[in-house]
Amino acid sequence: MQKNEEYIIEITGYTSEGSGIGRINSIAVFVPSAAAGDVLKVRILKVKKNYAFGKIIEIITPSPARTQIDCDSFNQCGGCVYRHIKYEDECKIKSLKVYDAVKRIGGIDLAPAKMIPSEKQNHYRNKAQYPVSPDGFTGFYAFHSHRIIKCSSCPLQPEIFDKITSACSNWAVKNKISIYNEESHTGLLRHIYIRLAEQTGEIMVCLVINGDTVPFKEELTDALKDICKNSLKSLQLNVNKEKTNVILGKECITVFGSSYITDILCGVKVRLSPLSFYQVNRTTAELLYKKAAEYAEPEGKTVLDLYCGAGTIGLSMSHKAKKVIGVEIVPEAIEDAKFNAKLNGTENAEFICSDASDAAEQLALRGVSPDVIIVDPPRKGCTPELIGTIADKFKPERVVYVSCDPATFARDAKLFGEKGYLLREYTPVDMFPRTSHIETAAWFSLK
Repeated sequence: MQKNEEYIIEITGYTSEGSGIGRINSIAVFVPSAAAGDVLKVRILKVKKNYAFGKIIEIITPSPARTQIDCDSFNQCGGCVYRHIKYEDECKIKSLKVYDAVKRIGGIDLAPAKMIPSEKQNHYRNKAQYPVSPDGFTGFYAFHSHRIIKCSSCPLQPEIFDKITSACSNWAVKNKISIYNEESHTGLLRHIYIRLAEQTGEIMVCLVINGDTVPFKEELTDALKDICKNSLKSLQLNVNKEKTNVILGKECITVFGSSYITDILCGVKVRLSPLSFYQVNRTTAELLYKKAAEYAEPEGKTVLDLYCGAGTIGLSMSHKAKKVIGVEIVPEAIEDAKFNAKLNGTENAEFICSDASDAAEQLALRGVSPDVIIVDPPRKGCTPELIGTIADKFKPERVVYVSCDPATFARDAKLFGEKGYLLREYTPVDMFPRTSHIETAAWFSLK
C-alpha cells in the first residue's frame, strides 16, 4: 500500500472516534465520513506500519445506514462524526462501543441495558464557545487542529446562537476590535461564549478577551438586547491573558445584568456562571440523572457524590436521601453547589472543596459511612487510589458510576471488580447526538 494510491474498500466497522474501518491486504484503513456497509473508492493519505488513513473519492455502493447530510461544514468541522448516518444506527454504534470496551478492556461479558437516546438530535446544546478568526468570522476548529472552519449556522446549537455570534462579529469588525493570534499572543478577542438556560429562557453572552476590557461595550449590549429581548440576563467579559489552549480564564467581569443565569434540572434550580460546569444537553441530562437515581436507590440513605461539580446529581436526590455530601476540586463549582443548595432550600447537603481521593480519605477518618457513592469523573476516570478508598474504607452497598468515556469506565469497572464490586447493570445515554461521545450510567454492588 502506497500513499496517494486509490483502492476499492468495504467498510465493516467504526473507530472510537467515528471513522469507518476497512481493510486492504489485512491492513486496517480508517476513513472519515464512511458508514459500515459502504463500498468506496478511497485515496490513501498516510501509511503507518499496521494501519493507514484514507479519504473517500467515490461512494460506489452506499450503506443502508446512510442519510442526507444537513450541514455544509460537516466534512471539515471537528464536531460531528455521524451526521451522514441515520440516528437509530448511530445509537447502535454507540451502544456497541460501550459494550466492546466493557468486554475487551474490563474483561466483563455483560451486555448493556437498552440505550437511552436523546430526544433531540439538533439544537440540543445549551452552551457554545466560538473561536474568532482574524477575518472576524466565527466557527469551530477542524478535527485535531486549531484551524477555524467558518460555520454561520451549526445544527447542534440553538438558532438564537447564530444571531448572537453574528451580532458580536459585526460589532468587532465595525469597531476594529483586534482578534487574538495564538502564535504571537497578540490581539484582544479570543472567543465568543454563549449559555442558554433552557427552562427559564435566560441567556448569557461572554466575550473571552486577552486584556482587561473592551471598547464600545454599550453598543454591543444594545445590539444583543435587540436580538435577545428580555432573555438577555448577562453580558460578561472573561479575562484570559495566558498563552494557552484553555478557553476560559479565572476572572469574569459583568458588563450588563447579572453575573449568572438560572436553569432548572430535575426540579432543582441551578445557578450558571461562565465557569460553572453544566451538562450541555439538559433534556437528556435529566434522563441520565434519573437513571443514576434509579441505580442509587437513595431513599433514607447517606449519599457521597464525588466529582460533584455544581452539585446537580446529589441535589436531584436530596429530597429522598438522608444526607448528601458533595466533593469537587474546583472552588467556583463548590461555591455554585452551596448556592444551589441554598437556592433550593436544601438543608441536608454538605459540599467540600477537595480532590476526590483526599476528601474520601478525610471523610473515612471522620467516620463518615455512606450507603451509596456516586462518581462522575472527568474523561480520565477514577484513580486506583480512589477506587481503593471507596472499596476498602467506605464499603458502600452501591457505587453508581457516571462515565463520559467508555474506555476508562471499562478500566475502572475491572478495578472495582478486583475490589469486590460486581458490575450489575450499565446503560448508555446519548448526551451528544451526531458526535462520537457517549455517556454511561452504571451500578456496582458488593459481590
